[in-house]
Amino acid sequence: MTSRLNPYLSFPNSARQALEFYRGVFGGELSLSTFGEGGGLEGPDADKIMHGQLETPAGYTLMAADTPPGTDLTVGTNIAISLSGDDADELRGYFAELSDGGAVTVPLERQMWGDEFGMCVDRFGVAWMVNIAGEAA
Repeated sequence: MTSRLNPYLSFPNSARQALEFYRGVFGGELSLSTFGEGGGLEGPDADKIMHGQLETPAGYTLMAADTPPGTDLTVGTNIAISLSGDDADELRGYFAELSDGGAVTVPLERQMWGDEFGMCVDRFGVAWMVNIAGEAA
């Protein structure tokens, strides 16, 4: 797989409904993972979407998630650009360059789903997510 760049949307509690709506608009395959399935939350928040991905017949990729409890969400800044793929050196390089002069908000490291993942805000205030596919992904 080569690297890809796509939008990543955040929602207060409506990621599932939004992604189902976008699937109705664009068509395609929708995959959803909840915080409960990831072992991150229990109770009423367990059904919130930790990660959703829509792959459309036109080749669009749209990703989204519900904002975890305790995390602020400001409409207007609820979008990040996601870089993902399996070229670890390339993606680590992008992460290093994007975070230079900006701020790392989540260090690029192995996550519970088996991939390396990190988040940063570049020097211009743009939020970025980098996901490097792991062997189990």
